[in-house]
Amino acid sequence: MASFSFTWLGHATFLFQSPGGKRIVLDPWMTGNPSSPESAKKLGDLDLILVTHGHSDHVGDAVPLARSSGAHVVAPYEVSVWLQGKGLKNVTGMNPGGTLQVLGLSITMVPAIHSSSIEEDGKMLYLGVATGYVIKFENGLTVYFAGDTCVFGDMRLIAELYQPTVAFLPIGDLYTMGPEQAAKACELLAIKQVVPMHYGTFPALTGTPAKLRQLVEPRGVQVLEMKPGETAS
Repeated sequence: MASFSFTWLGHATFLFQSPGGKRIVLDPWMTGNPSSPESAKKLGDLDLILVTHGHSDHVGDAVPLARSSGAHVVAPYEVSVWLQGKGLKNVTGMNPGGTLQVLGLSITMVPAIHSSSIEEDGKMLYLGVATGYVIKFENGLTVYFAGDTCVFGDMRLIAELYQPTVAFLPIGDLYTMGPEQAAKACELLAIKQVVPMHYGTFPALTGTPAKLRQLVEPRGVQVLEMKPGETAS
Protein backbone atom coordinates (compact mmCIF):
# COMPACT_ATOMS: atom_id res chain seq x y z
CA MET A 1 0.00 0.00 0.00
CA ALA A 2 1.36 3.43 -0.95
CA SER A 3 1.73 6.33 1.49
CA PHE A 4 -0.61 9.29 1.88
CA SER A 5 0.37 12.26 -0.29
CA PHE A 6 -1.18 15.68 -0.77
CA THR A 7 -0.87 18.52 -3.24
CA TRP A 8 -1.67 22.14 -2.36
CA LEU A 9 -3.74 23.76 -5.09
CA GLY A 10 -3.67 27.22 -3.48
CA HIS A 11 -5.69 28.87 -0.71
CA ALA A 12 -7.58 26.04 1.06
CA THR A 13 -7.80 23.62 -1.88
CA PHE A 14 -5.94 20.31 -1.60
CA LEU A 15 -5.72 17.10 -3.58
CA PHE A 16 -5.23 14.09 -1.30
CA GLN A 17 -4.09 10.73 -2.60
CA SER A 18 -4.96 8.02 -0.10
CA PRO A 19 -2.66 5.06 0.61
CA GLY A 20 -5.16 2.93 -1.33
CA GLY A 21 -5.03 5.21 -4.36
CA LYS A 22 -8.23 7.21 -3.84
CA ARG A 23 -8.06 10.80 -5.11
CA ILE A 24 -9.86 13.36 -2.96
CA VAL A 25 -10.22 17.12 -3.51
CA LEU A 26 -11.04 19.32 -0.53
CA ASP A 27 -12.70 22.74 -0.84
CA PRO A 28 -12.26 23.11 -4.61
CA TRP A 29 -11.68 26.68 -5.73
CA MET A 30 -9.52 27.12 -8.80
CA THR A 31 -11.45 29.51 -11.04
CA GLY A 32 -10.52 33.03 -9.99
CA ASN A 33 -8.10 31.79 -7.33
CA PRO A 34 -4.93 33.91 -7.75
CA SER A 35 -2.80 31.26 -6.05
CA SER A 36 -4.13 28.30 -8.04
CA PRO A 37 -1.37 26.55 -10.06
CA GLU A 38 -1.72 25.52 -13.70
CA SER A 39 -1.82 21.86 -12.62
CA ALA A 40 -5.14 22.46 -10.85
CA LYS A 41 -6.86 22.79 -14.25
CA LYS A 42 -6.03 19.18 -15.13
CA LEU A 43 -6.86 17.07 -12.11
CA GLY A 44 -8.05 14.02 -14.05
CA ASP A 45 -9.99 11.24 -12.35
CA LEU A 46 -11.33 11.95 -8.87
CA ASP A 47 -13.13 9.72 -6.39
CA LEU A 48 -14.34 12.17 -3.77
CA ILE A 49 -14.88 15.90 -3.19
CA LEU A 50 -15.17 17.20 0.39
CA VAL A 51 -16.64 20.65 1.03
CA THR A 52 -16.40 22.31 4.45
CA HIS A 53 -18.80 25.24 3.98
CA GLY A 54 -20.60 27.40 1.47
CA HIS A 55 -18.25 30.32 0.77
CA SER A 56 -17.27 30.68 -2.86
CA ASP A 57 -13.55 30.33 -2.08
CA HIS A 58 -14.28 26.80 -0.83
CA VAL A 59 -17.15 25.52 -2.98
CA GLY A 60 -16.62 27.62 -6.11
CA ASP A 61 -15.58 24.75 -8.40
CA ALA A 62 -17.43 21.88 -6.73
CA VAL A 63 -20.19 21.72 -9.35
CA PRO A 64 -18.07 21.72 -12.53
CA LEU A 65 -15.47 19.44 -10.93
CA ALA A 66 -18.11 16.94 -9.82
CA ARG A 67 -19.70 17.01 -13.26
CA SER A 68 -16.44 16.47 -15.11
CA SER A 69 -15.06 13.80 -12.78
CA GLY A 70 -18.18 12.01 -11.56
CA ALA A 71 -16.75 12.18 -8.02
CA HIS A 72 -18.93 11.61 -4.97
CA VAL A 73 -19.44 14.92 -3.12
CA VAL A 74 -19.70 15.16 0.68
CA ALA A 75 -20.81 18.46 2.22
CA PRO A 76 -22.70 19.96 5.17
CA TYR A 77 -26.39 19.20 4.74
CA GLU A 78 -27.56 22.63 3.52
CA VAL A 79 -24.64 22.86 1.10
CA SER A 80 -25.50 19.38 -0.19
CA VAL A 81 -29.08 20.46 -0.93
CA TRP A 82 -27.75 23.53 -2.78
CA LEU A 83 -25.39 21.32 -4.82
CA GLN A 84 -28.22 18.93 -5.69
CA GLY A 85 -30.21 21.95 -6.83
CA LYS A 86 -27.41 22.53 -9.34
CA GLY A 87 -28.07 19.09 -10.80
CA LEU A 88 -25.51 16.98 -8.95
CA LYS A 89 -26.76 13.48 -8.12
CA ASN A 90 -23.95 11.77 -6.23
CA VAL A 91 -24.03 13.96 -3.12
CA THR A 92 -24.08 13.07 0.59
CA GLY A 93 -25.11 15.67 3.16
CA MET A 94 -23.80 15.41 6.70
CA ASN A 95 -23.75 17.30 9.97
CA PRO A 96 -21.04 17.58 12.64
CA GLY A 97 -20.72 14.39 14.66
CA GLY A 98 -21.59 12.13 11.73
CA THR A 99 -19.19 9.57 10.28
CA LEU A 100 -19.41 8.25 6.74
CA GLN A 101 -17.73 5.06 5.57
CA VAL A 102 -16.95 5.48 1.89
CA LEU A 103 -14.33 4.10 -0.52
CA GLY A 104 -12.52 2.38 2.33
CA LEU A 105 -12.18 5.67 4.22
CA SER A 106 -13.78 6.86 7.45
CA ILE A 107 -14.85 10.51 7.18
CA THR A 108 -16.10 12.31 10.27
CA MET A 109 -17.55 15.81 10.07
CA VAL A 110 -16.51 17.99 13.00
CA PRO A 111 -17.45 21.53 14.04
CA ALA A 112 -15.80 24.73 12.85
CA ILE A 113 -16.55 28.24 14.05
CA HIS A 114 -17.17 30.31 10.94
CA SER A 115 -20.05 31.41 8.72
CA SER A 116 -21.37 29.65 5.60
CA SER A 117 -23.14 31.36 2.72
CA ILE A 118 -23.11 31.95 -1.01
CA GLU A 119 -24.14 34.94 -3.10
CA GLU A 120 -26.63 34.15 -5.86
CA ASP A 121 -28.49 36.64 -8.03
CA GLY A 122 -27.29 39.48 -5.80
CA LYS A 123 -28.70 37.87 -2.65
CA MET A 124 -26.98 36.19 0.28
CA LEU A 125 -28.06 32.57 0.70
CA TYR A 126 -27.16 31.01 4.04
CA LEU A 127 -25.98 27.42 3.86
CA GLY A 128 -25.99 26.00 7.37
CA VAL A 129 -22.91 25.61 9.53
CA ALA A 130 -19.23 25.57 8.67
CA THR A 131 -17.40 22.31 9.35
CA GLY A 132 -14.11 20.46 9.27
CA TYR A 133 -13.25 16.82 8.56
CA VAL A 134 -11.33 14.04 10.27
CA ILE A 135 -10.27 11.47 7.67
CA LYS A 136 -9.02 8.01 8.59
CA PHE A 137 -7.28 6.37 5.65
CA GLU A 138 -6.99 2.72 4.66
CA ASN A 139 -3.75 2.24 6.62
CA GLY A 140 -5.09 3.87 9.80
CA LEU A 141 -3.42 7.26 9.30
CA THR A 142 -5.74 10.03 10.51
CA VAL A 143 -5.64 13.68 9.45
CA TYR A 144 -7.67 16.71 10.52
CA PHE A 145 -8.72 19.24 7.89
CA ALA A 146 -10.03 22.24 9.83
CA GLY A 147 -11.73 24.21 7.06
CA ASP A 148 -12.17 27.85 8.05
CA THR A 149 -12.30 28.35 11.80
CA CYS A 150 -10.91 30.10 14.83
CA VAL A 151 -9.32 28.03 17.55
CA PHE A 152 -11.87 26.42 19.89
CA GLY A 153 -11.48 24.38 23.04
CA ASP A 154 -13.15 21.27 21.67
CA MET A 155 -10.18 20.71 19.38
CA ARG A 156 -8.98 18.85 22.47
CA LEU A 157 -11.90 16.45 21.97
CA ILE A 158 -10.90 15.92 18.34
CA ALA A 159 -7.46 14.91 19.61
CA GLU A 160 -8.92 12.63 22.27
CA LEU A 161 -11.43 10.91 19.99
CA TYR A 162 -9.50 10.58 16.73
CA GLN A 163 -5.76 11.10 17.43
CA PRO A 164 -4.91 12.88 14.14
CA THR A 165 -1.18 13.09 13.45
CA VAL A 166 -1.38 15.83 10.80
CA ALA A 167 -3.56 18.97 10.87
CA PHE A 168 -4.36 21.28 7.98
CA LEU A 169 -5.03 24.65 9.62
CA PRO A 170 -5.90 28.12 8.29
CA ILE A 171 -3.45 30.80 9.42
CA GLY A 172 -4.34 33.88 7.35
CA ASP A 173 -6.11 35.82 10.12
CA LEU A 174 -9.05 38.25 9.65
CA TYR A 175 -11.52 35.57 8.42
CA THR A 176 -9.93 32.63 10.27
CA MET A 177 -7.26 31.87 12.84
CA GLY A 178 -3.97 33.66 12.61
CA PRO A 179 -0.66 32.02 13.55
CA GLU A 180 -1.10 32.65 17.28
CA GLN A 181 -4.44 30.84 17.44
CA ALA A 182 -3.17 28.14 15.08
CA ALA A 183 -0.25 27.54 17.46
CA LYS A 184 -2.74 27.00 20.28
CA ALA A 185 -4.73 24.68 18.00
CA CYS A 186 -1.59 22.57 17.48
CA GLU A 187 -1.28 22.26 21.25
CA LEU A 188 -4.93 21.29 21.74
CA LEU A 189 -4.78 18.78 18.88
CA ALA A 190 -1.52 17.25 20.19
CA ILE A 191 -0.21 16.98 16.63
CA LYS A 192 3.38 16.79 15.47
CA GLN A 193 2.90 18.12 11.92
CA VAL A 194 0.85 21.07 10.66
CA VAL A 195 0.16 22.18 7.11
CA PRO A 196 -0.78 25.89 7.00
CA MET A 197 -3.40 27.05 4.50
CA HIS A 198 -5.76 29.95 3.75
CA TYR A 199 -3.00 32.57 3.81
CA GLY A 200 -1.33 34.89 1.31
CA THR A 201 -4.06 34.60 -1.33
CA PHE A 202 -5.09 38.22 -0.79
CA PRO A 203 -3.30 41.09 0.99
CA ALA A 204 -5.81 40.90 3.87
CA LEU A 205 -4.63 37.38 4.78
CA THR A 206 -1.51 38.44 6.63
CA GLY A 207 -0.63 35.36 8.72
CA THR A 208 2.56 33.57 7.65
CA PRO A 209 4.06 30.09 8.04
CA ALA A 210 7.23 31.76 9.36
CA LYS A 211 5.30 33.19 12.32
CA LEU A 212 3.62 29.86 13.00
CA ARG A 213 6.98 28.09 12.82
CA GLN A 214 8.44 30.53 15.34
CA LEU A 215 5.64 29.64 17.76
CA VAL A 216 5.41 25.85 17.40
CA GLU A 217 8.76 24.45 16.32
CA PRO A 218 10.27 24.99 19.81
CA ARG A 219 7.52 22.62 20.99
CA GLY A 220 8.47 19.95 18.47
CA VAL A 221 5.75 20.62 15.88
CA GLN A 222 6.89 20.54 12.25
CA VAL A 223 5.42 23.24 9.98
CA LEU A 224 5.17 21.95 6.43
CA GLU A 225 5.18 25.08 4.28
CA MET A 226 4.17 24.35 0.69
CA LYS A 227 4.06 26.21 -2.59
CA PRO A 228 0.92 25.95 -4.76
CA GLY A 229 1.28 22.90 -6.99
CA GLU A 230 3.75 21.22 -4.64
CA THR A 231 3.17 17.65 -3.41
CA ALA A 232 4.25 16.25 -0.04
CA SER A 233 3.83 12.94 1.75
